[in-house]
Amino acid sequence: MPRFIENPEEYGLPEDLAAIGGEINTKTLIEAYQGGIFPWPESDELPVLWFCPNPRGILRHEKLHFSRSLKRTLRQKKFKIQSDTAFDDVITRCQKSVRKGQGGTWITPNMKSAYMALHRDGIAHSVEAWADGKLVGGLYGVYLNNTFSGESMFHTCSDASKVALATLMTALNAAGVHWMDTQMITPVVEALGGELIS
Repeated sequence: MPRFIENPEEYGLPEDLAAIGGEINTKTLIEAYQGGIFPWPESDELPVLWFCPNPRGILRHEKLHFSRSLKRTLRQKKFKIQSDTAFDDVITRCQKSVRKGQGGTWITPNMKSAYMALHRDGIAHSVEAWADGKLVGGLYGVYLNNTFSGESMFHTCSDASKVALATLMTALNAAGVHWMDTQMITPVVEALGGELIS
């Protein structure tokens, strides 16, 4: 089990750090997400770091903001959007995505295996954007207790992952879930209208 850390800043650790150690497996992940905690490991060789940011990033359906170009892409129905048809491919593409300002990815092999197991248990989900029969964008996350926690996105075609996210937000809203946990505010989330809450 992870060891919970009180007042991590006293030890020179990030103040959003909630716990250290333990294994990334379905049981631990479910317990963590139920408490608003998620893993962000450095590597499979180091102890797992578990975070609970405060303030926390969210996207509200009512405050979604789409750029003119994204609205045009949505109108054109350029992508075929599906869910849970290519979870393993989506997480693999997210793992391999090169991100500006980052030397690597937090999706370690152990983490990837654990989320694939969560998907088989019906808890982790993917939303995929397809064009000409090819996977060109998507995202994955965890759905527990009427909350969808977004984990990562990728795209190889402009706006593909944003269309997948917009489709997911519409489906969640129709199901009575009016916001999504984004954990932090990335530039993409901020551009879509993300906000920080306590």
